[in-house]
Amino acid sequence: MTKLACIDLFCGAGGLTHGLISEGVPVVAGIDVDPACRHPFETNNGARFIEEDVSRLMPAVLKDLFGDADVRILAGCAPCQPFSTYAQRYDTVGSPRWALLYEFARLVKAVRPDLVTMENVPTVEKHAVYDDFVTALGRYGYRVWHGVVDCSDYGLPQRRRRMVLLASRIGPIELMERTHEQSQTVREAIGKLPPIPAGGTLPSDPLHTASKLSKLNLQRIRESRPGGTWRDWPKRLIAECHRRDSGRTYPGVYGRMVWDEPAPTLTTQFYGFGNGRFGHPEQDRAISLREGAILQGFPEDYSFFPDGAPIHFKSLGRMIGNAVPVTLGRIIGRSILRHLAVVPETKMVDETARSVAERERNAKREPLVA
Repeated sequence: MTKLACIDLFCGAGGLTHGLISEGVPVVAGIDVDPACRHPFETNNGARFIEEDVSRLMPAVLKDLFGDADVRILAGCAPCQPFSTYAQRYDTVGSPRWALLYEFARLVKAVRPDLVTMENVPTVEKHAVYDDFVTALGRYGYRVWHGVVDCSDYGLPQRRRRMVLLASRIGPIELMERTHEQSQTVREAIGKLPPIPAGGTLPSDPLHTASKLSKLNLQRIRESRPGGTWRDWPKRLIAECHRRDSGRTYPGVYGRMVWDEPAPTLTTQFYGFGNGRFGHPEQDRAISLREGAILQGFPEDYSFFPDGAPIHFKSLGRMIGNAVPVTLGRIIGRSILRHLAVVPETKMVDETARSVAERERNAKREPLVA
């Protein structure tokens, strides 16, 4: 069989890697600057974690990791914050993270992997750095497909629109068509998890823990209905900032999720009731860290920290909220394998098929025996 090898740049907790591996695309290593990602990446995926700043990464490291693979796949989901709608209010061009796509292009140019994939927020396409990245891929001989997809069309129980890019030096490539006519729901994803109170933790699963609520926010969530807003509350509970004209147009905070719909897009602060529509549909609390991970497509037993380690909501929320959804990783992996299956005879052709063809050719050359 053809030997595949993938390297996951900006791998984080391993969402993309886990999806790729689940579909049969072997990931040999993940690279990230955050040391907290080592445990979830290595423990759940059995791949090597390299703590390194991608801007300092030498191409020789990637070449060594790819080894003798017939098909080399380079994945790179650079941090999306510089390209988010929220970040457009600020001067993010000067941020070091802004240039990470250029670093990705630098590595592609030097290593020339057979396939490249990237995931980011939809607004990334509004920026020159993205245009430069796509143009560079074309200049290096890649056929490029890119488009904005809603992950709920592929079975993720979350409305999450993402820009996905696939590029191949072998031939035309594209992301597979949607797999789900009907979206998966919050109820289907987390409805069977044991109830816990605000500030509580399930003893058998430390990740199923919910942040505390102040007395005021406890009153507010009790007055909240699934799919509603803070406008449903009695006036005495409405925050002062929302009473002002400048705050009346921001109803997307302090809300509950709806059981029979996909979750809204999770952010890195999904564990906070006041940070979005992250209230549990019926329990008086924000969703737990485990519930957030499941809504991102992670398996229910995915380990994010060592046994007995303290729970840090900010760190874990960042890892989970920033992750490439596992479901999307699986779709990307499936699309890559489908692409390779229809490739004409090249170095990527299955070795078994090649040997069969060789035997047939040799048989035709051999003289007939009387």
